[in-house]
Amino acid sequence: MFFATIIDRYIARHFFQSFFVCFFSLVCIFVVFDFFTNLDEFLRAADAGGGLLKLTLLYYGPQSLAFLDRMLGLLVLTAAMFTTAWLQRQQEMVALLAAGISRARVTAPVVVGSVVLILLGVCNREMILPRMIHLLARTNTDLLGEKGWPIQARYDNETDILLRGRAAYRKDYRIAEPNFLLPPGLDQYGGQLQAENAYYLPATKDHPSGYLLDRMVRPKDLKDKPSLFLRGRPVILTPHDHPWLKDDQCFVVSNIDFEQLTGGRAWREYSSTLGLIRGLHNPSLDLGADVRVRIHARIVQPLRDLNLLFLGLPLVVRREQRNVFIALGLGILVVGLFTAVVLTCEYLGNIYLLSPAFAVWLPFFISIPAAVAQLDWLWE
Repeated sequence: MFFATIIDRYIARHFFQSFFVCFFSLVCIFVVFDFFTNLDEFLRAADAGGGLLKLTLLYYGPQSLAFLDRMLGLLVLTAAMFTTAWLQRQQEMVALLAAGISRARVTAPVVVGSVVLILLGVCNREMILPRMIHLLARTNTDLLGEKGWPIQARYDNETDILLRGRAAYRKDYRIAEPNFLLPPGLDQYGGQLQAENAYYLPATKDHPSGYLLDRMVRPKDLKDKPSLFLRGRPVILTPHDHPWLKDDQCFVVSNIDFEQLTGGRAWREYSSTLGLIRGLHNPSLDLGADVRVRIHARIVQPLRDLNLLFLGLPLVVRREQRNVFIALGLGILVVGLFTAVVLTCEYLGNIYLLSPAFAVWLPFFISIPAAVAQLDWLWE
């Protein structure tokens, strides 16, 4: 038992070392290439961003965690195949088998370590990345969120207000030159709300979530006009009833937040599963099948990563592959084929040819028989 514990620690240490070496190597390649490609932008934004080092860490720190989330399945499989190929290259697998230890027992630390990393990946996906959406939404050409991005007009389905503007700025959640089109029932002061800027404000004790229109252009003199209600609910708040508003401001209540309004991919990619479900049930939004597909994909992702492990690891163990580079090539091949099937099915789900649930679970059920068929190596 003591001997087995030592072997477990030895194999687990090699596995985690392989994982972190692969991860940091790929991250370093990505960071160095991207940084020097966009060096001018980093130098330009360095002073306003608190210095070059701080700006670089604030940008590449969250990006590295997002990279880990995207590449976790490949990294786990690669580390597992590296570890197993190394044991066979050093003849350690032969010695362990000769000692009466089965392949299943030898590879158990690898499988357990893979499960631990997959669970940590779930924590990263559900708890850490959602808190960094505002940082992940920025690009290497807009490090400070100062660049204006076009807005696609979007209806708030709960109030029927058409939210639109000239451009959106992520730095301060600002919409330049907002021009909100009002429906019948909210047009007592005019059919549009125009201002110089609008700022998204989350809900507080003073007001619900929505957009603060600052320096009103039309209509004027809202300080003398009462707030407007729709179906008994306050929708357009004016300074007449809300002293926290200035005379040239008004507030439009909306459950569509800034990222959802601007259509950024960051909200879909990095929100937690619970956040995506809340967005799906948000009466103000009319989300398509792509969000439903992503919700199911989040649920099945840990199972996919584990399934990928059992698809690739037997290729090394059964063939007694000792060349770590061939092991890496086999891992990439398995991941490539599996990813192609997954993306194809999800695309069919996004365009409504398959139901979202079926589109996500179909690749998993296709690959299970292939994985099970290779598991005879466990009992050899």
